[in-house]
Amino acid sequence: MSELTGRATALVIGHQDFAAGIVSAVTAITGRTDLFRTMSNYGLDTRATEAMVRDAIADGVTVIFSDLPAGSTTMAARRAQRDNPGVTVVTGVSLPVLLDYAFATGTGEDAADVAVAKGRAAMMVTRSSARAD
Repeated sequence: MSELTGRATALVIGHQDFAAGIVSAVTAITGRTDLFRTMSNYGLDTRATEAMVRDAIADGVTVIFSDLPAGSTTMAARRAQRDNPGVTVVTGVSLPVLLDYAFATGTGEDAADVAVAKGRAAMMVTRSSARAD
């Protein structure tokens, strides 16, 4: 089932246990439990998911991080955002993004922008290269 935890102003939403898992990793690294609320859409239809997102916004959430750019959780967040222009939605969230946001000195939209840029920079492709010894 879905659950909102904490009083943080950032929400991580995703499929099944995605949000709880990734926020657990942030907590393990930072030692802080007050950074993010979590929500799962497990067992919910899109209207129920959107209603929970709207409730979180009404309770002070200003930044929403979702798992998939075109997934149902993002669609619910984007629909709720239409009526709440002060809310920022970040899609395709990753651990580097959330960690940067957690350690940000700014808040909200600006911190989300910087976190996404650093998250993109953290991605890389490595290939095995044969050494000619």
